[in-house]
Amino acid sequence: MTNTLYVVGTPIGNMNDMTPRAVQTLEAVDFIAAEDTRVTVKLLNHFGIKKPMISYFEHNKHEKGRQIIDRILSGESCAIVTDAGMPCISDPGEDLIKQCEEAGVRTVVVPGPSAVISALAVSGLETGRFTFEGFLSVNKKSRSEHLESLLGERRTMIFYEAPHKLPNTLKDLYKTFGDRKLTIARELTKVHEEIIRTTTKEAAERYSDGTLKGEIVLILEGKKTAEKAEITLAEAVAYARSLIDGGMRPTDAAKEAAAMAGLKKNDIYKELM
Repeated sequence: MTNTLYVVGTPIGNMNDMTPRAVQTLEAVDFIAAEDTRVTVKLLNHFGIKKPMISYFEHNKHEKGRQIIDRILSGESCAIVTDAGMPCISDPGEDLIKQCEEAGVRTVVVPGPSAVISALAVSGLETGRFTFEGFLSVNKKSRSEHLESLLGERRTMIFYEAPHKLPNTLKDLYKTFGDRKLTIARELTKVHEEIIRTTTKEAAERYSDGTLKGEIVLILEGKKTAEKAEITLAEAVAYARSLIDGGMRPTDAAKEAAAMAGLKKNDIYKELM
């Protein structure tokens, strides 16, 4: 197990979801890189594991990442875990994997629970093709641009959201996409797990008071083919201009706007020029 980083999935709520292989890996490695050592020590104590830990999170990932890589290169093995679920998915561990690639460090995945896949599986929406969009920005402009970029998305869309931001997010989803099917997965695998199959309109009205608490995953229906004509050339050009204002090249902006609207790239580019 030397000179290796193990990416270990941990429970997202129910300790019984911890796999035997995950337990064995945490017992065998030399040290553990944890998002929050206070959370991970509870997991280790539950399974009777005594192991040194190093804190690794968003605001120290560059400094601690180098330390972790140096220790692995010196002959140690490390397991990276997050507070819940699969590390490196919408998580600072993504950077550590890149550092491992650059340093030639071997990586091994030990699969475990994932809120993204678990929520999608019970959503009642199409699962054949989907896109994970992570957390929406708290910045209003960035948030709006992110959602608008998905107007033409036909795949099922999955978002993470914090409960205190949920009311505004639901309103933004309805404002941007109109009335579509929406599933709200709350507190997955925990005692108060709840799967709410609703629509963007109904959710924006019913849950605007902030009553929904806990860890939340939103699964949004993709655009139907019949909706293609709803986006006009003028709207597509306006969207392309917003992309250009954000630093994108005109040709790339025209291409993305065309995909979003179901129009020809050359028609949009011609209007831009």
